[in-house]
Amino acid sequence: MGSDEGLSRRDLLSGSVYAALGTGAPNWALPAAAAEAETSKPASAHDIVLRVNGVDRPLKVESRMTLAEALRGPLGLTGTKIACNRGACSACTVWLDGTPVCSCMTFAVEVGPREVTTIEGLAKDDVLHPVQQAFIEHDAMQCGFCTPGMALSVAALIARNPDPTAEDVERAISGHVCRCGSYPHVVAATLAAAKTRKG
Repeated sequence: MGSDEGLSRRDLLSGSVYAALGTGAPNWALPAAAAEAETSKPASAHDIVLRVNGVDRPLKVESRMTLAEALRGPLGLTGTKIACNRGACSACTVWLDGTPVCSCMTFAVEVGPREVTTIEGLAKDDVLHPVQQAFIEHDAMQCGFCTPGMALSVAALIARNPDPTAEDVERAISGHVCRCGSYPHVVAATLAAAKTRKG
């Protein structure tokens, strides 16, 4: 066929198959030009205010921007890590109103007035949170990629349960993937932090 018709031999054959089946072609079977036109549509932008670590941070975000991307990108808070980007490893954990959430699975525009706490906001006035200090003392980190999210999860645990057991800690970090295998050190550090916090 002539190139001016805009269809390749593959497009023609694919269309014939779907016509024979009596179904429309799925998105992946559309000609490349149509697919490119679809992806080139401008994303809608929103002016929002995120309250992060006690400070209101106005920014413009696209509808599809996740909280993790907003924190790491325009806000420059790179302590929040993005690893799997699908809520499976918990490296991107932050607090929303004190509750640990995967920020890669949360759209920035959906946060609203809720308070976001990142690992940068866990320390107060340059004084480390007991969990952060215990992680250092008990060698509860190796590569450190999972550390911010794990520290936030166990800090939330001891905030709601000042006297956790080892099993409580294990449940709190059960969604976190640590490829270095530092889980026993994390449990020991959390139990030590809980004692320090109580004292």
